[in-house]
Amino acid sequence: MDDLQLRLTRTRWPDRQPVPDWSQGIPLDVVTELCRCWREEYDWRATEQRLNQIPQFRVTVDDLPIHFLHVRSRHSDAIPLVLTHGWPGSFLEFEQVLPLLADPPNDSPAFHVVAPSLPGYGFSGRPTTTGWNIHRIAQAWCELTTRLGYPRFLAAGSDWGTSISTSIALQHPDRLLGLHLVPPLVPPDRDAPDLTAAESTALADLDERTRTGSGYSAMQATRPQTVGYGLSDSPAGLAAWVGEKLWSWTDQAAGGLSRNQMLDNLSLYWLTGTAASSARLYWESIAEVSTWFTTATGDTVTVPTGCSVFPKEVPRPSRRWAACRFTNIVHWSEPDRGGHFAAWEQPELFAQDLQATTRAIR
Repeated sequence: MDDLQLRLTRTRWPDRQPVPDWSQGIPLDVVTELCRCWREEYDWRATEQRLNQIPQFRVTVDDLPIHFLHVRSRHSDAIPLVLTHGWPGSFLEFEQVLPLLADPPNDSPAFHVVAPSLPGYGFSGRPTTTGWNIHRIAQAWCELTTRLGYPRFLAAGSDWGTSISTSIALQHPDRLLGLHLVPPLVPPDRDAPDLTAAESTALADLDERTRTGSGYSAMQATRPQTVGYGLSDSPAGLAAWVGEKLWSWTDQAAGGLSRNQMLDNLSLYWLTGTAASSARLYWESIAEVSTWFTTATGDTVTVPTGCSVFPKEVPRPSRRWAACRFTNIVHWSEPDRGGHFAAWEQPELFAQDLQATTRAIR
């Protein structure tokens, strides 16, 4: 922590951007203020104490240490649930939903929650060989749940979590009670003669994100090692690279993420030294996954599936697009607020949707 403070103090800042908006990236004043708070106000030890209240474990799966949260419900009819995070998130995305899912109010469905850290992320091991793509991770999650005594489970997640959960459904549909995807990844029907206003807006937002907001993905997909040097050496650089997404991918009108939530996540990436290893998942899998929501998929998923499409998410498929790939949609929701980090931003809405999917499956 002393080294982090020193590095933040000695940051050599770039020139201020010559534009009044975010069109050249996260503005200088946003990053300097975030780093000032990280240096002067943020308390990692308090976060540490809070996280230590959650049951956490590490087990070796496929020769790699995997860290996971495991919160068992007191309810006898609780359903095993695997929650998978994405980039640039972490298991922290699910901290606030754990009590809502494991010990819900009223008669809502309850869950035994398993929330693993992806390989190369957080407290999981960092792969030293290639091949840890979404499909291998899906296999690892199946092995993990077997060891925990859960022969069947519900799989849910967002970002990489959507892809990995879908991969489980494709490889081992017999292991799943159902899916809950935030959102489902499906290609749009650009040639439909009757596009709705919502579909047209979703297409425009997807095209704009591809045109102006996908540089990070291209870098991590092709040169994750090169990106890793700066991100592993400069906390200010990490704050800019990750912080831009934690800000711009969230629903700011609904509050987005708090500064402490952002700094919790940045500190986890910094203290574990996982900036490069986490980026490598793009090198492994983003080419395949990108086709799932832009051009075409050659598969169908028959597992009962619930879907949440939050208003500030990109992509935002319509139900009719999703039904072409996911042929057994049992619950569909379009909440009125929230962005890419749904469970983190809107834990109550996330939990309610997941519970609605479970009711539909039961």
